[in-house]
Amino acid sequence: MSNDVVVTRTFNAPRELVYEAWTNPEHFSVWFGTDAVDVPLDTLSLDVRVGGAWNAVMQLPDGNQIHWVGEYTEVDPPERLSFTMTDDPANPSDVPIVVVFAEVAGGTEMTLTQLRGDFTQEQVEATIMGYNGFFDSMEKVLAAQN
Repeated sequence: MSNDVVVTRTFNAPRELVYEAWTNPEHFSVWFGTDAVDVPLDTLSLDVRVGGAWNAVMQLPDGNQIHWVGEYTEVDPPERLSFTMTDDPANPSDVPIVVVFAEVAGGTEMTLTQLRGDFTQEQVEATIMGYNGFFDSMEKVLAAQN
């Protein structure tokens, strides 16, 4: 069994634009959480620098909210971005998620890697499905900008 959750997606967009989808609040708020979830800009903060904090509030269709927080651990535009992420602000994560952006023919290959931790195989599959939903929404954001 792999120790990591890995999701790779190729976008028909320049690497700088794909990187910007992660670091520009106007783009991030649209794709983070998929098309079914709102992330109001006034609930989002991205201090994209090593040690900088980020936070977002997802407004779920059922009226509930998820409060996400984290910290940037590596910022190397437009090649690599690493950050922590948790939906339990009282218990910050110290395990980074790493996103690598590589130029490929026709666009950018983006690979997200997250340690598996104590996830069951079912949880790994659900996490991958969730990220793919996010990236489906990101693809729309990139198409509108490109």
